[in-house]
Amino acid sequence: MKKAKKRKKNNIRYSKIVIFASLFLFACMIGRVIQLGLSTEIDGINLKELESKRTTKTEILSAKRGSIYTSDGNALAQNVSSYKLIAYLSPKRTTDKDNPQHVVDKEKTAEALAPILGMTKEEVLGYLSKENVYQTEFGTKGKGLSELTKKQIEDLHLPGIDFVESFRRYYPRGDFASYTVGYAKSTTNDETGEETISGEMGIEKYYDKILKGEDGYVQYQKDLQGYKIADTNEVRKEASQGKDIYLTIDSQIQFFVEQALNNADIDYDWEWFNITIMDAKTGALLATATTPSFDPNLRNITNYLDPTISSPYEPGSTMKTFTYMAAMENGVYNGQETYLSGVYTTTDGTQIGDWDRNGWGVITFDKGYAMSSNVGVINLINRHMSSAMLREYFKKLGFGRKTGITLPNEEAGKLNFKYETEIYNAGFGQGITTTPIQNVKAMTSLTNDGMLLEPYIVKKVVDPSTKEVILKNKRTEIERVASSETVAKIIQLMDDCVNGIGNTGSGFRIPSGELIGKTGTAQIASEDGSGYLSGKEDIISSFSGIYPKSDPKLIIYASVKRPSGGSQKPLSNAIKEIVNNASKYYGNDDTATPEIPITEYEMPSFINKDLESTKTTLTSQGMTYTILGTGNKVIKQYPEKGDTITNKDTIYLITNDQNLMVPNVTGLSSKVANSLLSLLGIKVNLDGIGYVTAQSIPESTPITEGLEITLTLSPKFSSS
Repeated sequence: MKKAKKRKKNNIRYSKIVIFASLFLFACMIGRVIQLGLSTEIDGINLKELESKRTTKTEILSAKRGSIYTSDGNALAQNVSSYKLIAYLSPKRTTDKDNPQHVVDKEKTAEALAPILGMTKEEVLGYLSKENVYQTEFGTKGKGLSELTKKQIEDLHLPGIDFVESFRRYYPRGDFASYTVGYAKSTTNDETGEETISGEMGIEKYYDKILKGEDGYVQYQKDLQGYKIADTNEVRKEASQGKDIYLTIDSQIQFFVEQALNNADIDYDWEWFNITIMDAKTGALLATATTPSFDPNLRNITNYLDPTISSPYEPGSTMKTFTYMAAMENGVYNGQETYLSGVYTTTDGTQIGDWDRNGWGVITFDKGYAMSSNVGVINLINRHMSSAMLREYFKKLGFGRKTGITLPNEEAGKLNFKYETEIYNAGFGQGITTTPIQNVKAMTSLTNDGMLLEPYIVKKVVDPSTKEVILKNKRTEIERVASSETVAKIIQLMDDCVNGIGNTGSGFRIPSGELIGKTGTAQIASEDGSGYLSGKEDIISSFSGIYPKSDPKLIIYASVKRPSGGSQKPLSNAIKEIVNNASKYYGNDDTATPEIPITEYEMPSFINKDLESTKTTLTSQGMTYTILGTGNKVIKQYPEKGDTITNKDTIYLITNDQNLMVPNVTGLSSKVANSLLSLLGIKVNLDGIGYVTAQSIPESTPITEGLEITLTLSPKFSSS
């Protein structure tokens, strides 16, 4: 009996413990619930953010990358659709067996896809045979597919095969101004799977942010299936599209340069060959090309540095032009002063010779320039100049520092010379390094009466949505670095160098005598720093010139490393071919000096002026003009106000006629035709490069809103 009572008391005690423990745990649970309800953050996790992520979906609205064009509207870089091939493997996708939505016959599918993708049947089957996956891709060969390849696969009508569209960068002209344009490539975010296109070279890299634009987004509330919940708020920010960039590159001049390099390559070998051409009056780069080059679509690149701006080298005797200018600007030059050519011995016993160490006897400094005499430069420096005088003038012209051109990875070169031999060497372009862009910049002082100009490569930046011109570059003067007398004397010396009998530049002479310049030959320094290589081909041959001398339009700088046989022929042949084609492009004839002198004008504005008075003004100035429409007032014009024109140019005046007709533009350059038709409100598509040989809309067709015309172009001039 006592045992039963004791057991009963123990049970009561245990029951109380269980009840109190249960109440305590329940209280803890209630407390935790209250804590969760009142807290904004638990265990370092923001609850509102977590809830938002689970119920809010954000979709990226991708910005379209801008295009890159030549100055005359030819596309050099643009976006095209690209496709990734996928295959659905899960049978759960199919709800109707008569309309399968997954891959049913893997053998047949692999056999059909293999030849189109450039894969073996076994490789394709390997992707299709994956287990426990909803879908599969096909590796690198299944990505970046073109519209044509997509169409081929779609025509097979294979169940379970689908595509994911994206965009890739396409370069329609391939290996054309490729170092300038550069390239951009697509990358995929591993977490989000989003593809972005980023510039990695050239204009694509330097202007990446402007070309790329800014992505937008749309946010909305989603249900359990991921669909938007009806009647809920949506937050939307539209994408800001990338801007279009128009380069200063003239597609026709660039074509002449590329063609000349290709033609020279047939007969000669070299390590590299670069040609750069600048507008003599504005500083705009019209063309620049290097061989070997690359196709941005293939990215078959052997050298990632643009030789025009990123690979300084010893320029050789083209620097004599600037040494002579330094002497003239410091008032110490007398062209009739004489010296003994051949070999000069420095105070430490070092012998420095002319390219012909026998020399030409006692000659003048003027003759020394024409014969590219190193000894002439040495005597000029030794008698009348100092290292400080030479260095300061070189710096004034822009050597030893970057030009600031808007291309990536520009190098400054070096002006390191201190001791006697180093100073002499610097005077004829050895022991210092420069770039082609620095050389053409320095030459602008000779085509602008001593005024040094800023080089530039971008003509304008345009918003493709609004057509607003966001940035427009133009001629920019830096400072006057030479007097008119110095410029006139150097022009005379360059003329004599090329057009004088027996001088070093005579291989560059053309029938009209309008090409002038200075040649250069620089020895290549040995890699171990022990001096210079002595092989016949261990040179960099160069030419710095102006065309035409009577009315400079082009500054030409070309250089070739290790030409076969040490010959100057690759340079002279290429330059003369370019000048021959350019002379016709500009309406000149290099077989004879023009009888009618060329006069330059700054284009005035005739907009809103009476047509008859405008015609009188133009006729009195000897200008050629074409009138479009039968109105009595000018409402548009080409060229625009402020453009530089000559008496050889044609001015187009558009009148206030409500019934304008499509003009005949065959025979016009692509630049002029495109500008004129655009003024008339006609959308222009260009097919080819050069001059208009056909137009898709006939002359005298009424111009209506949204009218679009295709111009067929072809190079007007052969390389002969």
